[in-house]
Amino acid sequence: MPKNVAKTLIAMHRRLDKHFGPLHWWPGETQFEIIVGAILTQNTAWTNVEKAIANIKAAGALSPEALHRMPPARLAGMIRPSGYFNIKAKRLKSFLDFLFREYGGILDRMFRERPGALREKLLAVNGIGPETADSILLYAGRIMTFVVDAYTKRIFSRHGLLTGKEKYDEVKQFFEANLPRKTQLYNEYHAQIVNIGKLFCRRVPRCAACPLRPFLPKKSAIRAI
Repeated sequence: MPKNVAKTLIAMHRRLDKHFGPLHWWPGETQFEIIVGAILTQNTAWTNVEKAIANIKAAGALSPEALHRMPPARLAGMIRPSGYFNIKAKRLKSFLDFLFREYGGILDRMFRERPGALREKLLAVNGIGPETADSILLYAGRIMTFVVDAYTKRIFSRHGLLTGKEKYDEVKQFFEANLPRKTQLYNEYHAQIVNIGKLFCRRVPRCAACPLRPFLPKKSAIRAI
């Protein structure tokens, strides 16, 4: 592991910023659209989520009130393109029940909750795990929390900064301890990680063209994972 982890992480971020430019992630016109996208994107490609959200928009139903009133079967039909649509309809309904029970259906009131307490409450909602909870907090609420996904472990273990065996919260704490506490930085860094994971640091890696290649440990043998 590099001696100065914090400097290495920032150097990697700057190189990715130069390569990709601003990524403007998470796509969504409203806080609620971002939350719906965060729940629907579980186990599917974002292009499928876009189709599902387009169906909801076409029905004029992209609001907490409209989806809360909507029968589960109708909601499942609208989000069919996202896959696992019956399960995801239940997860959306669980979130909406929570939102209306705890905060009267008002997102601004929810995001005024103390961040740590809100995260714990979100994690208690059926179908919302750590990655989804942190995505809701960071991207919809602009709350400072680092989002971790499978790409994060893969990329940074291959670069010798993680072992790959860490649990979610251990990886989250690793980044938060070594990066400046800036919401926009967390936002851009996670988006950059997703792009590197999709384009270069795949199961069978494409190291030759990867902008992070200079950060690989010397004599590193990258294995397929």
